[in-house]
Amino acid sequence: MDQLTTGTLLAVTVGNTRTRLGLFRPAATRGAELVESASHSNSDLAGIAKQARELLVSDHGSSIVMSSVNNKVADQLEKLLRVETGEEVYRFGRDLAIPLRNTLDDDTTVGQDRLLCALAAFSKAKQACVIVDAGTAITVDFIDGEGIFQGGVIAPGLHMMLASLHEHTAALPQLAFTRPDAARGPFGKDTKHAMLLGAQAAAQGLVRLVVERYAEAYEAYPQIIATGGDAQMLFENDEVVEHVVADLQLLGIYEACRRNLDADASDDMIASHNDDADDDSDDET
Repeated sequence: MDQLTTGTLLAVTVGNTRTRLGLFRPAATRGAELVESASHSNSDLAGIAKQARELLVSDHGSSIVMSSVNNKVADQLEKLLRVETGEEVYRFGRDLAIPLRNTLDDDTTVGQDRLLCALAAFSKAKQACVIVDAGTAITVDFIDGEGIFQGGVIAPGLHMMLASLHEHTAALPQLAFTRPDAARGPFGKDTKHAMLLGAQAAAQGLVRLVVERYAEAYEAYPQIIATGGDAQMLFENDEVVEHVVADLQLLGIYEACRRNLDADASDDMIASHNDDADDDSDDET
């Protein structure tokens, strides 16, 4: 933590199937801006580490900060990143805290991705938000108007739904999700079409129902932000979801680092003030 700097930051999010990289550089006015991002399959860890090196080629003394919901992959990638870039790798949970209040029964079990996305959403919206992350799983989380993470729901993602239909039936085919052709209407005209419509309706219907329950419990209708690999396919031009932000978790890593650095600076100021007070006391005696 002592080496984490306010300069260039390479944010790394290790998911269940994919890893995303985001390069933040100090902005001309204040804070930092995300200047480049990329996504890779977890099967290509060497390629991820190579791109990390290329991103940081002109940024010596940078910080690499990693979040993970897949620690086996993250452990392997961390070693490769250190070798390829020569930089230290900081990880949430081990080196850094995610500075987000919550009301969970046990916050050690919640995914870092969920907390970081909620942190990013609230830091931008400054109001209660529902965060939909549509990836391997679909999570629908709520952060209230005070910036407190209340929890959420977890459901199968699109590809998991389709894989389950194939694995647990004798006749349904294996297929990847593609957006159903709206021109064909709402009635599935063949098995593949029916499966795609069903998966899409399950995901979109889940979000609508859960958002209604959250709004009823909170007694106000929150802003809804979607992210994740399938968010664009599911929620582009959606009448319920207001924003689709592909890099929300990367933005959450930056925000968490900023808050950690601010907290460290505040602690240093307090320690310095206490030292000065002790010196004054010694002078008086």
